[in-house]
Amino acid sequence: MSDKGIGLGVIADDLTGGAKVASLLESSGVRCPLLMSESALDSLSGNERAVVIGRKLLAVPPEEAAADATRIANALLAKGVRQIYYKYSALFSSTSRGNIGPVAEALTSLTGTQSVLFCPARPERNATVYQGRLFLGQNMLHETPRRNDPVTPMTNSNLIEVLQSQSRVKVGLLPLEMLRADLDTARRYLAEQNASDVRFFIVDAIDADDLGHIAKLVENVALTTGSDDLPVELMRQRLDSSHISVGKSLLAPAPGYTALISGSCTPKSVRQLDRFEQRYPVFRIDLRLATDLAELVDEIVDWATKRVVNGPVGISTSTSSDVVKHLQSKMGREGASSLAEGVLGRVTKRLYEFGVRKFLVAGGETSGLVFDVLSVDRVDVAVHDELLGGYCHVGGEDPIAFVLKAGSTGDVDFYETALKRLHEADTEVN
Repeated sequence: MSDKGIGLGVIADDLTGGAKVASLLESSGVRCPLLMSESALDSLSGNERAVVIGRKLLAVPPEEAAADATRIANALLAKGVRQIYYKYSALFSSTSRGNIGPVAEALTSLTGTQSVLFCPARPERNATVYQGRLFLGQNMLHETPRRNDPVTPMTNSNLIEVLQSQSRVKVGLLPLEMLRADLDTARRYLAEQNASDVRFFIVDAIDADDLGHIAKLVENVALTTGSDDLPVELMRQRLDSSHISVGKSLLAPAPGYTALISGSCTPKSVRQLDRFEQRYPVFRIDLRLATDLAELVDEIVDWATKRVVNGPVGISTSTSSDVVKHLQSKMGREGASSLAEGVLGRVTKRLYEFGVRKFLVAGGETSGLVFDVLSVDRVDVAVHDELLGGYCHVGGEDPIAFVLKAGSTGDVDFYETALKRLHEADTEVN
């Protein structure tokens, strides 16, 4: 089916997740830039078939997240977007206060959607949902290291219970047998549940075909929610071959120095940073010793500018979960996060002023921070490959290249792959 205009508007709860969705859509032949605000919608050319807006909704107060998502959705609808997709992690990552439930409630109210489906499953990445429980491979979510995440600890694999704890709307299950029945049967089941005041549904899904069933079920629904792969299925059903134009794996050059900004404290990010440090200098910031913020920033920038002229450098607040918990016990979760962001934000701005134009960034919140301080409002995104959707580019007279990495993703040599790709872009003969 041909679909002119923007068929899908994705509101992502963090920047790295938004970049991943945009890159997956680009890989499937759907023109899809990544934006950071509703005002950036004015930059669209008219050739886009989907658009992703990456926001910082994951850990802010629930009412703030709901208001922000509502404002973005209103702007998307004003541009003629046919369907809103609220994107969150395949791990259903959220704090004890939300924000998946509160954001979904606000968007449900705005769109008037009767039955809202929640599909975090990514079968290709071994994230599946069965009987409402989220599995990572053979283990339930609460049996994995995610239970110890310092910001979004996931200690319950029953997503019905998790979502209900965040929601005033009654939550139910769309079980696998109903999903795999014909569409009329699935729709009747949802309608029957609606009659019992159930409007939110965790959806079972264990393979790629299940995602196809979900896409057909919500094809003409104003709002749906989920993780990274369902948008591809939605657009695959919507577009004919005349709209397909697969994106690029190599973006335009961004001449300048290279810096890694790492704010993620996941074990994987810490291991990747260790690997990076085997070849390149890293300034590891111990926030426990931070007394004078301006003095600390000056020290880091002085250290970095002496070294970055000779090759990549790393600046990091990444540390062990024990140190994070110590900081949180002294300053509170928001206080510790604010201190880390204050240091990394100021350092990023100063490094840009010195001439850094290639940024590797670890962590969804940190990625949003870097884009904020550099006033980045729109990027073009490369196809999804070894860089996991994080490779993106700001064009114009002063281009900047980024490789964004979610905290829990990537091989141990992720940064080596990223640096190689950025070097290839800079040396490509156009």
